[in-house]
Amino acid sequence: MSSPAIERILRGPSGLGTSGLQFRPQAPADEISAPESPTPEVPVEAALEPEATETVTETAAATPGFPVPSAHVLPVPPAATAGPAAAGPAAAGPAAEAPSGGKPRSGDPIPGLYHHPIAEPDPVRVEALSAKLKVWAMEEVELYPPEWEKDFDGFSTGRYMVACHPDAPSVDHLMLAARLMVAENAVDDCYCEDLGGSPIGLGSRLLLAHTALDPLHTTTEYHPAWEASLSSDPPRRAYHSAMEYFTRAATPSQSDRFRHDMARLHLGYLAEASWDQADHVPEVWEYLAMRQFNNFRPCPTITDTVGGYELPAELHALPAMQRVIALAGNATTIVNDLYSYTKELSSPGLHLNLPVVISEREGVSRKEGYLKAVEVHNELMLAFEAEAAALAVSCPVPTLVRFLRGVSAWLDGNHYWHQTNTYRYTLPDFW
Repeated sequence: MSSPAIERILRGPSGLGTSGLQFRPQAPADEISAPESPTPEVPVEAALEPEATETVTETAAATPGFPVPSAHVLPVPPAATAGPAAAGPAAAGPAAEAPSGGKPRSGDPIPGLYHHPIAEPDPVRVEALSAKLKVWAMEEVELYPPEWEKDFDGFSTGRYMVACHPDAPSVDHLMLAARLMVAENAVDDCYCEDLGGSPIGLGSRLLLAHTALDPLHTTTEYHPAWEASLSSDPPRRAYHSAMEYFTRAATPSQSDRFRHDMARLHLGYLAEASWDQADHVPEVWEYLAMRQFNNFRPCPTITDTVGGYELPAELHALPAMQRVIALAGNATTIVNDLYSYTKELSSPGLHLNLPVVISEREGVSRKEGYLKAVEVHNELMLAFEAEAAALAVSCPVPTLVRFLRGVSAWLDGNHYWHQTNTYRYTLPDFW
C-alpha cells in the first residue's frame, strides 16, 4: 500500500517542458536554433506560490514560442546499449569533434570531449541578469573592491546562468542561482585560492561561513556575536545574503537539500587543502573521490527552485537519482579541470587537477594525462546520460523528468560557458 506522500508525487502536476521529452541523439549544432520569443518574465514570488505555479506552467506550455529547448533532451547514448567499452572518445560521435578540424582555435571546444552544443543564451536576459547581479555584488553586499571589477565582469556569471537554466521563468529566478554562484566563488577565491586564500586555518573559516547558510541555534547570550559575524567579511556577507534570498523562494526541503550539498562542497575543499599542506599527490581514484564532493553539485541540484517548481524530497532521495546527480557533478567538474588546466599551470606550486594527477601517478606525459582525463570525462558523461534516461523511463513522474532535463541542460550550459569564456581559459597545445 503506497503512502499518501508517494501518491501525491505520482499524481503531481505536469512539469514545464516535460511533455516534449524525447529520448534520441542530440541534434547537430547547426540544427539548434534560438527560441523564437523571449521567456515570459514571471515574478519569483508569484511563480513559487502553489496555485500560481500551476498557472505559470499551464500558461507557459500553451504559449506559442515558449522556450522549451529541444536541444536539452535526455539522449540515449551509445553506452546505454553497447556497454562500458563504448564510453571512450570514439563513442562520443560528432558532438565531440573540434569545429576547426584539428588544433582548436580560441573558443573552440576541447577536441574529443563529449558534449552537446547549445544555442547562444538570450542576450537581453543576459544583460538584465548581469546588471542586477552586479548591483547586488558591488553595492548590496560589497563583495569585491573596485579593482576586482574587471575580473567580476570577465567571469560572465549572467551568461553562465542563462545558459544553464533555460527554463527559468524570470530574471528573478535566475538571480537565485547567480547570487549563490558568485558567493561560492568568493569563498573559494578568498578562503582557498586565488585572492588570498590558504589551506592554513581553512576549516575554521569554512565552518563559520557555513553558518551563514545553516544558521546557528544557540543561547540568547551568544546569538548576537554570531549574528554580527555574518557581516564580518565579504564571503560571509555574500553567503548570508544569497541564502536569505534563496530560502524566501525555495521550499524548506529545497533549502535543506542545498545546505547538504554545500556541506559536501566544503568537505571537498578541506580534503584538497590537507593534500596541499602535506605536498601530497593523491591516487587518481582518491582525487576523483575528492572531486565528487568538491564539485559543481550544488548548482544543478537547485534547478527546480530556479525553474519555479519542486522535485519532491522522496524522489530526490531515490538511489538512482542520487547516482545520476553524482555522475552529473563529477562529469561537469572535470570539464572545469580540463578548461582551466592552462590557467592553473601558471599558479605557484603543483596545482592538482585530473590531468596532473594522472600524469604524476601513472607516470605519463602531461599531454597523455590530459587526453586520458578527456576519456574519463566522456565515460562519466555517457554514464550520466544513460542512467538519467533509464530513470526517466522507470519513474516517469513529470517533475522528476523535468528535473533530469534541467540537470542535463545545466551540464550543457556549463560546458558552453567554459568553452566560450576566453577571458579566463585557453587550451593547452596538445593537438
